[in-house]
Amino acid sequence: MSVGLVWAQAANGVIGRQGTLPWHLPEDLKHFRNLTSGTTVVMGRGTWDSLPEKVRPLPGRRNIVLTKNARWAAPGANVAHSLAEALSSADGDVWVIGGASVYAAALEFADHVVVTELQESFDGDVHAPELDDHWRQAELTPEWQLSSSGLHYRIVNYVS
Repeated sequence: MSVGLVWAQAANGVIGRQGTLPWHLPEDLKHFRNLTSGTTVVMGRGTWDSLPEKVRPLPGRRNIVLTKNARWAAPGANVAHSLAEALSSADGDVWVIGGASVYAAALEFADHVVVTELQESFDGDVHAPELDDHWRQAELTPEWQLSSSGLHYRIVNYVS
């Protein structure tokens, strides 16, 4: 089993604002879908709630939602009450998709991280975790790409 983390972050480290992404980057949504299709995705309850209802559960993936609420349930979601429980119940490759506290807890279990970096900064209230010296850059999109939304982005892969 492989455990990866995936997120998009602004130049100032922001990954969210009031339960939403503060930008629109269609190319990253496509990249995310391609990367996670056919795998297990693990997310916190806040991330689940932030997904548009029409894509809950994320199609083509096993969705595991972390929550402390023992009675919480949602159609199409598997529930776990700890990250260890979520990972032990996962089959095949796993992608942790948020939020910030889940990313921070999952770093010790991950063997790779995929970050879409935006060249622009955004206001927000949620920030990406810091990757320490344990992580090394394995691959980088060589040039900043121009999104159809006018933003600049690149994809960076890290391995432990």
